[in-house]
Amino acid sequence: MTRTARRSGRPMQVAALGVTALLGLSACSSSDGSSSAASGSSASTSTSTSDKLSGTVTVFAAASLKESFTTLGKAFEKAHPGTEVTFSFGGSDSLAASITGGAPADVFASASPKTMAIVTDAGDASGTPATFVRNQLEIATLPGNPHQVSSLKDLTKSGLKVVLCDKTVPCGAAAQKALDAAELKLTPVSYEQDVKAALTKVELKEADAAVVYKTDVHAAGDKVEGVEFPESADAVNDYPIVRLKEAKNAVAAEAFIALVRSAEGQKVLTEAGFLQP
Repeated sequence: MTRTARRSGRPMQVAALGVTALLGLSACSSSDGSSSAASGSSASTSTSTSDKLSGTVTVFAAASLKESFTTLGKAFEKAHPGTEVTFSFGGSDSLAASITGGAPADVFASASPKTMAIVTDAGDASGTPATFVRNQLEIATLPGNPHQVSSLKDLTKSGLKVVLCDKTVPCGAAAQKALDAAELKLTPVSYEQDVKAALTKVELKEADAAVVYKTDVHAAGDKVEGVEFPESADAVNDYPIVRLKEAKNAVAAEAFIALVRSAEGQKVLTEAGFLQP
């Protein structure tokens, strides 16, 4: 689990904002047995101090990165014995608010430049964020696509229960951008706080369809069926990553970012359905 710590200079913000904002986020360690393992994988980071790395790297990452980053976390720990990578996955806007509120983290990976800007504008990033992948939307339907959804317009059919991400998070903003491109108006049965929550509604058959990322449809396996739609090309999201200014383990944080951007990291992310930047 992500450890709680105070950052010097803003203890009251930590208590009042950071901890509160973190309540809604899912946190886990890459050593969590429920996570997928990077079997046979060896992390090759570009850092020259790789043999000196130790301690915990705390990564705040968009919910859509959960499977890929968990795999990379395990690879990192295997390559650097004595290190541990812990994650908080959630909506990028909530993660950004937690960071600017003083929550302790070393790395932030966002699902959009807009949510990353919340952190950079607050002066909490170290350096300029780097785009490491891109992601495209897809419609997730029930297995077998019983409602025969074949287009974005089909989601406006009367009686169809559709779920969207909240407009404040990147997948919701992207969905709205795609709807605008198609000149469609859609009233969902609910707006969810992040892409995983939206997808879960379909997996549990509480909704007939959801607009999520291709990577989440891929990760769900046979629990859902994916439907591509052309307007998604107008709403591709860039994913930036950055080391945070108040990182407690700056060297290891830079090494983890190097792994994400390395050929090995890109291979893991591409296999999950992400697009090259």
